[in-house]
Formats: sequence, C-alpha cells, structure tokens
Amino acid sequence: MKVTVIGAGAVGATAADVIARNEIADEVVILDIREGFAEGKAMDLMQTSSLEGFDTRIVGSTNDYEKTAKSDVIVVTSGIPRKPGMTREELIGINAGIVRDVVTKALAVSPKAVIIIVSNPMDTMCYLTYQIAQEMGISKKRVIGMGGALDSSRFRYRLGEAMGVSQNDLHGMVIGGHGDTTMIPLTRMATWNGIPVSRFLSAEQQADVAQKTMVGGATLTGLLGTSAWYAPGAAISQLVEAVLRDEQKIVPCSVYLNGEYGQKDICMGVPVVVGKGGWSKIINLRLSNDEKAAFEKSAVAVRAMNDALKAI
Repeated sequence: MKVTVIGAGAVGATAADVIARNEIADEVVILDIREGFAEGKAMDLMQTSSLEGFDTRIVGSTNDYEKTAKSDVIVVTSGIPRKPGMTREELIGINAGIVRDVVTKALAVSPKAVIIIVSNPMDTMCYLTYQIAQEMGISKKRVIGMGGALDSSRFRYRLGEAMGVSQNDLHGMVIGGHGDTTMIPLTRMATWNGIPVSRFLSAEQQADVAQKTMVGGATLTGLLGTSAWYAPGAAISQLVEAVLRDEQKIVPCSVYLNGEYGQKDICMGVPVVVGKGGWSKIINLRLSNDEKAAFEKSAVAVRAMNDALKAI
C-alpha cells in the first residue's frame, strides 16, 4: 500500500510519521514544492526506523509527482497555515489555487486513489476537489474532507476534561462545517460508555464544552502562533488506516451531499462509513429541530465560501 502526503509542513510530516510508525502503509511519499525540504523530512523520519521498529519506506520529493504514482491514498495538506487572528475563510483566495494545482497533478498519476483534504477552508477545498474529481471521471466517494475527525477528537478531549474521565471511554461527534462558527458538537448524542453525558454534566457545562470545541483550532493557533499539528496528523492517520485496512469505520467527514441532511451540491461534515475506495454510505442521524437549524445555518456559511471559488 502506498500513501502520498502533499505538503511537508508540520501537519503533513506528523501524518507521515504516524502512518509509518504504525505500519499502515508499505510506502509513504512526502511531496513539497520547497527544494530538498520533503527529502530532508523523509530522511529524518527514516532515521527513526531502527529506533521505532518500523519497516515502512518513506520517500521525499520536490514537486516530482511521478514518485507519487499509483498511490492508494493522497493526503493534501498544502497551503498556508492559519496565523493568529486569521479565520479559515480568509485562506480561500490563496489555498484554492494551490489545492487545484496539486490535486490535478496528483490524480493524474493516481486516478484510483482516495484523496483526503486537510487544507483550509477545508469544506470549500473539499468541494473544489470534488469538482476536479468529477471533471476527471473520479467518484465523489473517493473525496473526503478530514475536519470532522479532528473536531470530534477535540470534542472528546473537552468532554473528558469536564467530566474527569478517560477520553477513550467517551463517544461523541461533530458535524457541520469545519469552522469556528459552523461546526456542531452533538452533545445530546455524546455518551460515556453508552450512558448520555447529560447525566453527568449540567446544561451550562455542556454548552461550555461545545463552545470550547468550536474554537479549538483558534485556541491552539493563539497559543502556538500557527495551526496545530499533532492531533491533525493523528486524525489523518485514522482515516488513512480506515481506507487501507477497509475498516468500514464510521467517521464524521466532509463529503459531497446530494439531498442528505436537506442539502445539495455542497461538502459538509456528516457521519460516513469509511473503507476501501473511500466512503460508502452516509449515516442519517435523527437531528433535533435545534440541530437541524444549526446545520442549515452552517450550510449557508459554507455556501458563502464556496461562492468565492467562482471569482478565482
């Protein structure tokens, strides 16, 4: 199995590291536009092989897409990261051009790959990738936006923090747009080993958890001075593993909707079954009226960003 990670920055390199250490793929190719940068990251990671005990081959490439040919999964992290005070939406003008270029080149040599979009604004970049895939005759089910997997892990972190319990015993997901004001933590459905968290947290505590989850990325950007990388890298690895090992795992991801959740011609976060070939099924949750209203509001915001693509 072969995985290509486009973008050798902190997120891309961390994803490559986790994939290699867990031996999810036989080969990981890291590609970057900066001369020698991906090669250096690959060499550094390969020098951990005997220390970590993995046999995955890691290769670096400076913009040579031939080295990525016949990849089973392509991960796109390319683009500028958020800086303090910058929203994901402000990134669209710059990152749309970058994503269009790298996606087109990568799919040209790996037309059967599942492509995972990480670049922000993620839902809009996922929609752009869907359009490119359609132009190239590639199924919409091979296009996945990573955001919900990451947001849900941040949701479980905040729930664990509030309850003082292990995150590994908590189940909860985030749907909607991957943005500070568009994501929807489904607190009503969250459980602690099957028991609703509402039995342990007050309404005020639940609201606080949801709010902290929604600004999770911005909180880290303010602390670090740039976007986070450990959790995003791990979330990418989770999706790659689900695809390569055909796990049929339910993960909240941004995918193309055609009537599901009352939305058409848009990519947004919903629970999907992920396995070989990408996502196979959208899980229809029974949302409350408030949750439906929040999803509609989120869709309006995502569509506004998508409209900006027409001017690029």
